[in-house]
Amino acid sequence: QVQLVESGGGVVQAGGSLRVSCAASGRTFSTYAMGWFRQAPGKEREFVAAITWRGGNVFYADSVKGRFTISRDNAKNTVPLQMNSLKPEDTAVYYCAAKDLLGDPRIDADYDYWGQGTQVTVSS
Repeated sequence: QVQLVESGGGVVQAGGSLRVSCAASGRTFSTYAMGWFRQAPGKEREFVAAITWRGGNVFYADSVKGRFTISRDNAKNTVPLQMNSLKPEDTAVYYCAAKDLLGDPRIDADYDYWGQGTQVTVSS
């Protein structure tokens, strides 16, 4: 089992920055990739960014490419997501997830563990 806890959400004005982070504990040695997903009210959950745990390969949704940066700290078992140039459409609950098996890190159905989520609100 892997436990995930998100932190760092909040309210920010459009154009501002926010950093959310995910702390992982438990059987993290078997983790292949960590991902961030988000869900806005009335919308389906969507992929934001992902990083492979060992290789550090990163993946981004087109909507956040160039504005968001995902990283990992293997020693601390954390996965921060730095969000810059935020837009009102970035408002959502952001979820951290972990997957054990190889495969496309952009597919949420393939993730095995999920955090509770953290609210990010961008005001215009």
